[in-house]
Amino acid sequence: MSMIRPFTLAVPEAELDDLKARIDLTRWPEKEPVADWSQGTPLAALKDLVSYWRNQYDWRACEARLNALGQFITEVDGLDIHFLHVRSARADAMPLIMTHGWPGSVIEFMGVIDRLTNPDDPAAPAFHIVLPSLPGYGFSGKPKVTGWGVEKIGRAWGQLMARLGYDRWFAQGGDWGSAVTTAIAVQQVPGCAGIHLNMPIGRPTEADLANPTPAELKALGALKHYQDWDSGYSKQQQTRPQTVGYGLVDSPVGLAGWILEKIWAWTDNGGSPWDALSRDQVLDNIMLYWLPANGASSARLYWESFGSFAPQEIVIPVAASAFPREILPTPRKWAERNYRKLVHWGDMERGGHFAAWEQPEAFVRELRLAFGAMA
Repeated sequence: MSMIRPFTLAVPEAELDDLKARIDLTRWPEKEPVADWSQGTPLAALKDLVSYWRNQYDWRACEARLNALGQFITEVDGLDIHFLHVRSARADAMPLIMTHGWPGSVIEFMGVIDRLTNPDDPAAPAFHIVLPSLPGYGFSGKPKVTGWGVEKIGRAWGQLMARLGYDRWFAQGGDWGSAVTTAIAVQQVPGCAGIHLNMPIGRPTEADLANPTPAELKALGALKHYQDWDSGYSKQQQTRPQTVGYGLVDSPVGLAGWILEKIWAWTDNGGSPWDALSRDQVLDNIMLYWLPANGASSARLYWESFGSFAPQEIVIPVAASAFPREILPTPRKWAERNYRKLVHWGDMERGGHFAAWEQPEAFVRELRLAFGAMA
């Protein structure tokens, strides 16, 4: 425990003033010549969010909440890892490490922490929660050398859990968190007794493609849409993260536009991102990219590990939850070929890519079912 240092956020007021000044100096492009999001984040939608950010948003409320939860730093292989650690009062609580993705952060889990650590029902499973920020994300350190791919991150999470005194624990993730959590399971990182994924990964066989079911047709259609219309960001970050990083680190409006488009595209909404999340929730998350200036460092994970989003055989217990607006849906048939001990599969009624953020109650129910079957 001596290797773990308390961390308190206290952003200087000058940094917040600088943010406002940069917003005031924004040089805006002209309005898009379409009436939807098909060319990217619409000018009116972004101006509305940025106006709220400039004039009404309260960073100090988010800062206070993070500080109250308990933030820490520990060094692993020369890199500082930021994490939240929230222990349950329950003696039978299960240690659980949950990993966010891009363009997310630990903010994604703010609505589930209390439900998981302090369930109203004494018969429901309870958890000690560990929420690390990926290397180059949030307030974790930015790797100065290559090699910090998902396999190394998975091993680092094992070291973190061991330092916290947890010798048997569980792991959960979506997006990059799914890749990291899968890497933990594939490598059988010591201590990990099972995993839950809200972005399970599978691929069809030739037989599947020859006679696809309705679920498979939906998955194949989503994959084609992603490849044709939704993957430009990933190709840029996978191949030239430094180039895109200049704009993301220098321009708050550029950063907000880059992230807001994915909030719109990847949430289960009726046409507006605010159907799924509030402006405060989205801006809290954007601030964890803006304040540490990690537009480039976060993008580099794509350069390091984009090929890790591939089916891999897992022999430890796995549970999965399939949310209907997941960007790359995987039918159970595809997934269970690789998950040799699939103990739970949940087909959800609502929700998209950001499961814990969008549908906190359903997400918590799924984790209780999943890890309750592994306890």
